[in-house]
Amino acid sequence: MNRTTVSLIAGVAALAAVTGFASMSEPDTSGSDTAKAAAQLPVERTSLLCPAPSTSDLAETAYTSFTPVAEGTGDGGAAELTAAGEESADGRTDADKGDKKDGKEKTVLTPKEPGKPVTGEASGAESPALVGTAEGRFAPGWTVQQTTEIPAGSGRGLLGTNCTAPDTEFWFPGASTAKERTDYAHLTNPDDSAAVADIELYGKDGALKSTVGEGIQIPPRSSEAVLLSTLIDEPQTNLTVHVTVRSGRVAAAVQAVDDKLGGDWLGPSTDPAGSLVLPGIPKDATSVRLVAFAPGDADADLKVRLASPNGPITPAGNETLHIKAGMTAAIDLGDVTRGEAGSLMLTPTGRATPVVAALKVTRGKGDKQETAFIPATGPVDTRATAADNRSKGSTLSLVAPGRAAKVKVTASAGSGGGTAAEKTYTIRGGTTQNVELPVPSGLKGTYALTVEPQSGGPVYAACMLEEASGGVPMFTVQTMPDDRGTVEVPDAAQDLSVLQK
Repeated sequence: MNRTTVSLIAGVAALAAVTGFASMSEPDTSGSDTAKAAAQLPVERTSLLCPAPSTSDLAETAYTSFTPVAEGTGDGGAAELTAAGEESADGRTDADKGDKKDGKEKTVLTPKEPGKPVTGEASGAESPALVGTAEGRFAPGWTVQQTTEIPAGSGRGLLGTNCTAPDTEFWFPGASTAKERTDYAHLTNPDDSAAVADIELYGKDGALKSTVGEGIQIPPRSSEAVLLSTLIDEPQTNLTVHVTVRSGRVAAAVQAVDDKLGGDWLGPSTDPAGSLVLPGIPKDATSVRLVAFAPGDADADLKVRLASPNGPITPAGNETLHIKAGMTAAIDLGDVTRGEAGSLMLTPTGRATPVVAALKVTRGKGDKQETAFIPATGPVDTRATAADNRSKGSTLSLVAPGRAAKVKVTASAGSGGGTAAEKTYTIRGGTTQNVELPVPSGLKGTYALTVEPQSGGPVYAACMLEEASGGVPMFTVQTMPDDRGTVEVPDAAQDLSVLQK
């Protein structure tokens, strides 16, 4: 990654803030020289940020918060999501000064206990971005999903995103400034000091000149939405957006709205890598477009394969993808899944070159189409969660791109009542399975799905939420990377020899 020294230092600080702080064990004074293995301890603090959901007056937004039950967390802690404020002339935010109506900071939701989802709601175009913090027993694996339904107008559809941790660099292949698209980059700052970020755009011919995207100021505990079409002169159908932070840290997401095909949130791709997995393509997808970018100095050549329920398939006519260094490439795969569950696997044909990638997925036909995005994501190492699931319309996709894997899936208690349930599945190597979900008995409200690999090879996961409205197959897909609920903490010991000359 092309980060400056300042960004690298900020990234180290952000990692500590994002993953939390695990307490160190007392030094071993027994005199033993044997080095002990580092312990995996639950994180003690997690930050999540949610972008402003919509500019539509018709928008109805649901927030779902969930923390899995974890061992070793103790009994203390709390979590809450509060409205981000705008900085005023006296340097304080609206959140600092309190809500004008009741003199208190506006809290959207406050979880009561791990293992049970809690929900909140917002309506209309004025709903703000949210800043969230979880501590103690609420921190490990804390997940918040924001789901917005817009029944009509530009961008109508189901728009979903997982609220994300702040960081210093983000890649978004799949954005666009075509005339039918209105794409905004949302930058949210969780800290008490201003952040400064740059937005770079890359098209099919490379970097696009723009000075407007440099040095964007994001006030403390606030959010800025930047219309991508204002950053460049000529429309670009397939774009890669690169957000870097000069000072501070932000959470970033791209809201993509199409005049006719609905809209959704485009989440960041996982860090550039030689091989990528894009899980959870709907089985009834009518159109799938792959957009990829090579951020380094070398071209990339990728083998394109679909992990189907019966094994890997190579799409006819799209066996490979060549990506020139610093340029965005795209291929249309059509109805590649052909009525079956599927996930895309990208691997190097020769020497591995780091790339980022995302899919634009369309369901429906004619004027009843809806779109969503699936960015490349990381594997579920220990645990991952999809927070917003309902009695109908939820589909969990699991893919094992290499060796077969055994996976446990737990459905939490419902937000309004119900008893948790779990099932264990075996996913054959090279396949994608849309598994039959365990559903809480006596379910009331929404529930969370937690995925935990038990044995075998790497597992990737995604969860689709769908809801038909007026004949439009509204849907959104959330990838499920590892929740990083634990942190490796070495067993420290005193060594007075470092003080001797």
